[in-house]
Amino acid sequence: MQGEKKDLLFFTTERYKFCVLYWDAENNLQTRASGDLADRTGRPVEHGQIGIIDPDCRVLGVQMYDGLLKIIPMDSMGFHEACNIRVDELQVLSMEFLYDCHRPTVALLYHDNKDVRHLRTYEISLKDKEFVEGPFSQSNLDPGASMLIPVPGPQGGVVVIGESVIAYVRKKRSADDQAVKSIQINATIIKAVGRVDPDGSRYLLGDTLGNLHMLVLSHDSQRVVGLKLEALGRISAPSTISYLDSGVIFVGSLYGDSQLIRLQAEAVDPAQPSNFVEVMDVWTNLGPIIDLAVVDLERQGQGQVVTCSGKGPDSSLRIVRNGIGMIEQAAVELAGIKGIWSLQKSSSDKFDTYLVLAFVGETRILEINAEDELDEAEIDGFDAEQQTLYCGNMVGDQMVQVTSAGVRLLAAQTGALHHEWLPPSGLQINLASASPSQLLVATGQGNIAYLEVEGNKLKQVAHHKLEVEVACLDLTPLGEDEERAGLAAIGTWQQELLLFSLPHLQPLQSEELGEVIPRSVLFAQFEGVPYLLCALGDGHLFTFHINAQTGELSERKKLSLGSKPITLKTFQSNGVDHVFAVSDRPTVIYSSNKKLLYSNVNENEVNVMTSFNSASFPDSLAIAKESGLTIGSIDEIQKLHIRAVPMGEQARRLAHQDSSHTFLVTTSSEPSSSGISQEQVRLIDDQTFETVDVLPLHRHEMACSCTSLTLADDPNPYYVVGTAYAIPDEQEPTKGRILVLETKPQQNKLHVVCEKETRGAVYTITGFQGKLIAGINSRVQLYDWQLQKDSSRGLVAGAGQSGLVLALYLACRGDFIVVGDLMKSIYLLMYKPEEGVLEIRAKDFHSNYMTAVDILDDDTYLGAEISYNLFTVHKNSDAAADEDRNRLEVVGEYHLGDMVNRFQHGSLVMQLPDNETAQIPTLLFGTILGIIGVIASIPREQYEFLARLQDCMRQAVNGVGGLSHEEWRSFSSERKKGECKNFIDGDLIEQFSDLKRDTMQWVVDRMGDGVTIEELSKTVEELSRLH
Repeated sequence: MQGEKKDLLFFTTERYKFCVLYWDAENNLQTRASGDLADRTGRPVEHGQIGIIDPDCRVLGVQMYDGLLKIIPMDSMGFHEACNIRVDELQVLSMEFLYDCHRPTVALLYHDNKDVRHLRTYEISLKDKEFVEGPFSQSNLDPGASMLIPVPGPQGGVVVIGESVIAYVRKKRSADDQAVKSIQINATIIKAVGRVDPDGSRYLLGDTLGNLHMLVLSHDSQRVVGLKLEALGRISAPSTISYLDSGVIFVGSLYGDSQLIRLQAEAVDPAQPSNFVEVMDVWTNLGPIIDLAVVDLERQGQGQVVTCSGKGPDSSLRIVRNGIGMIEQAAVELAGIKGIWSLQKSSSDKFDTYLVLAFVGETRILEINAEDELDEAEIDGFDAEQQTLYCGNMVGDQMVQVTSAGVRLLAAQTGALHHEWLPPSGLQINLASASPSQLLVATGQGNIAYLEVEGNKLKQVAHHKLEVEVACLDLTPLGEDEERAGLAAIGTWQQELLLFSLPHLQPLQSEELGEVIPRSVLFAQFEGVPYLLCALGDGHLFTFHINAQTGELSERKKLSLGSKPITLKTFQSNGVDHVFAVSDRPTVIYSSNKKLLYSNVNENEVNVMTSFNSASFPDSLAIAKESGLTIGSIDEIQKLHIRAVPMGEQARRLAHQDSSHTFLVTTSSEPSSSGISQEQVRLIDDQTFETVDVLPLHRHEMACSCTSLTLADDPNPYYVVGTAYAIPDEQEPTKGRILVLETKPQQNKLHVVCEKETRGAVYTITGFQGKLIAGINSRVQLYDWQLQKDSSRGLVAGAGQSGLVLALYLACRGDFIVVGDLMKSIYLLMYKPEEGVLEIRAKDFHSNYMTAVDILDDDTYLGAEISYNLFTVHKNSDAAADEDRNRLEVVGEYHLGDMVNRFQHGSLVMQLPDNETAQIPTLLFGTILGIIGVIASIPREQYEFLARLQDCMRQAVNGVGGLSHEEWRSFSSERKKGECKNFIDGDLIEQFSDLKRDTMQWVVDRMGDGVTIEELSKTVEELSRLH
């Protein structure tokens, strides 16, 4: 923009809003301009909105309606009133402003009624608000032409990208001037373009198969004299390509993972001599999610989501799990471990040598021996006849052991006892904490002693007596000095948290904790921000921001991590400090963007733990359970872990069978030169994810649905696949098959047990009361699983119901079947076994093009439709009038902003039985853009509370570009618009935890009813643990 020193970002929304954004000096996103571009009349453009900017920043152009181009003039003063210019070409495929034109000039690529492609240019007369004939045009372009690239001056002109021809077109400069240059290319569809050189000499082109090309425009500094296309290698199928610098390119992909790549002068891999692309980094993308299943692959009660993701060659199975997994490297059967610590043999060592294990009445030591194995060892100065309360390395190449009898300071290398400090007569040590140069011990009856290491001696520097017993204590250093702490924290049996300054143990502050005794307290620093963490005996955790100099506490928050007492321990992963919360639900506490996050560790109940970084087990943890000791490494610290299994062809449907430990996945190869793709059914091991068997389908046959189930009184589990024959000349499939497949035990082979032909496509299939129910074209059909005369089993058609447009989706509960129709929204069918009939019980009379359905409870059903909305309908069983009973009443509406392809009941998190959120049923969904979302059904009282919070949050959180959250979440389709109702935006609610303290207080004040920040924070944190 004229007069601007920084770039601005212009974007429009599907609801015809526009925003202009920029980043300020503090790196915050700010709004320069925003507005509404909607017109009262007009038909939305068929090929999607087009937004273009004049290279000289004189105007913005936006096409949102057929036949109209909205122009927004701009200059150094800002943006001016928009106007519409009539466009005679209705079917516009691409539109760009040309470079170096006296007046803003636009080039249009369009097709006529015969689907022939043409190019026209127009100058924009802002005075008359109309188009004026432009400098050039070109008719009868490549039949697959779809994209324009404006070329900077002095060459000027435009490149037209087609499927088999790339052409350069410009204004003729003389009668015999060849204004058009073109080259033939191998048939492909280019989806993304990135300019390399400022003068437009080179462009990067990426096609739908992920092939990267360089288009070179040869020129003589005045005019383009030739075109050349060179293959560079393979990338993700691109949606956008941005050349950064020095051969480094960003590839953004909606159909695979986004990448940062570098172009090399020579082949990256000798085995692939035509590949010059080096992948530097990858950003995971789950989209589009075509199908998903919720499974427990590790059989620990922890749900995982397996998706069919990506498109074409980028298609893959993605295994998504919540929490942090531990990879076991060693295990020792030692029951009854009460404490565990790692020790180094010397302060110069990079690795830990010893593991000290405390038991009731004794201490045992494990050492890494010369063979890199764990072996029992002894340290001369250690008191092995006592239970160790604490041990660690200290300054001066020493180590310390604390038992109930005293504190022993030892030489780290020899184990020689340097000094021993004993508690006063009649007292014994029951708690201890240390930094490398300090110790804090509690000796009973409220006595606290503070010791320092002076050379080879322990010196008591201060003593303090409390009126109550000490429950826990800590003096982990905060700040740059890692050897010396300036603060001590003490939790008491009177449910108080006390802070003291060191070295004199001067009281600084006290904090009431409620009715539960604190069991562990810890100073920790995340991303440079100091915190004080305090864990209670009932599984709750308090977090505070703390001033490392004054000890002042702020931003108190409380959340639940489990149901049993928690012990907090610091450990390192990849050089970054994290906190391990040891409990019945082990959790890692870490920070991202200055916000504390909590990830479950996929382990059963843990008693004690410590970090153990040895040469044999680098960056590992030692974890003690009731059964023994485990040493292992942990995953990268993040909330979600995603594993990709490339399929090499399009994965379309999947189902899981727990008994055979397999997945069934249907895939489709890329179309051959004849335009036909081969579909097949794969059997995949659910642990290795290797394909163990393949069943090819017939020519023109495609798999539409699959499931795993048991039928009638047959105990054998079966996979069932529904197919359709997509014959080229048929508008709608008239034939399909239902295949019942069995996996033989120990063989991992697919065996066709039964094959049933159908009169149409089997779009959806599932089990129902020991039967099979399928959506076949416009009919819902039940099948019985019956014994045949030859003792084999087969499918026999039973009750059915016709009258739908296309029965695409089914969900069953009890005697009821919910049907998602192509156009007629949701039907509710009821099966009457005594009469053997399926009857329509009720339906939604609105017209919705459905993309997924499911059942929330006996009377409430969930649907997703093509305009990116979710809605719920309710069955009026108790209504007096037949008309009301036959109607499914719409009770909830919500604009998601993305198309849902699949609902599945389940959760990604392990719920504790006594946790409040464990009683909330959840349902997962997968979308085109790769989102995995959670829908939770909450009680009416909680909904009303959260609705008030949502209203307050809408006022507290300013939307980007001034966009209204309330308007965005309102239901909107071609036929209907309405307010969001009976849905809560969980993402907005969870932003409460990110607010500043004063903004939190503002929200709490408007909530009323005596709500406090602490209570509201706890509620939000509890809800966030649903995902």
